Amino acid sequence: MNKVAILGPGLLGGSIALALRARGIFVSIWARRQGSADEAMEGGFADEASTSLAQVVREAEIVVLCTPIEAMPGLARELVALLPAGCVITDVGSVKATVVTALTAIFEQAYFVGSHPMAGSEQTGMKAARADLFSGTVCIVTPNADSNPAAVALVSSFWEMLGCSVRELTPEMHDAHVAMISHFPHLLAASLVDMISEQNPAALEFCGPGFRDTTRVASGSPALWTGILLSNRDALRKSTEAMIEKLREILTLLDSQYPDQVMHEFLTQSKALRDSLRLPR
Repeated sequence: MNKVAILGPGLLGGSIALALRARGIFVSIWARRQGSADEAMEGGFADEASTSLAQVVREAEIVVLCTPIEAMPGLARELVALLPAGCVITDVGSVKATVVTALTAIFEQAYFVGSHPMAGSEQTGMKAARADLFSGTVCIVTPNADSNPAAVALVSSFWEMLGCSVRELTPEMHDAHVAMISHFPHLLAASLVDMISEQNPAALEFCGPGFRDTTRVASGSPALWTGILLSNRDALRKSTEAMIEKLREILTLLDSQYPDQVMHEFLTQSKALRDSLRLPR
């Protein structure tokens, strides 16, 4: 692999760039604003950076879309006539069904394979990027019936090179899983902060590490997360309804005849499940 083009130099795009450059791969970054392109060069993120799509994707073997998901179709339509022959396109979007459907249709004569590295931070922008962001994480690759097997293999090996363990899911299964483990937790964290601010704002003056860790993701970009949550609203609704039912179970537990015993059993089971998980640091 000689050249990779990264479109959108934020946290993920910048981290991919740093990881690739550490491995000696030529990195070309596209940004909408010249200031962002200059920042990419000055910060050592790229071998070249430009606001010109044609320049950035020229001779690229892989193009990685790292923009917000709602911007991807428009960017793809600009990009499709500029791609070199045999170029493979992937993305880092955290919603896949709508993205894969739209981009597969646009890149009809190219090789598009959806992907989603399960890595990130509540921080945004290139300044938060890290070369080791993907090390020890999972990347979900989401081919469909139209995907080229060689392109799927290249995208998988690309993420493995960056330190990811690659898993394949359908776009629909991806969205169902990620609604549970990423999208709903973000909504829950934001809801917790909002509920306390309405019910007992004075309590927020006494927050400790538990509250900090539980609500960390609520500090994520509202603009970014609005697009993500609404793009996966059907799966997110199912996750929300499931949690409402779980909270009703907790109310029943609190009102039970022997709440200490039932609560202990509930917490013991949850602790065992949590401790069994292999989570990135």
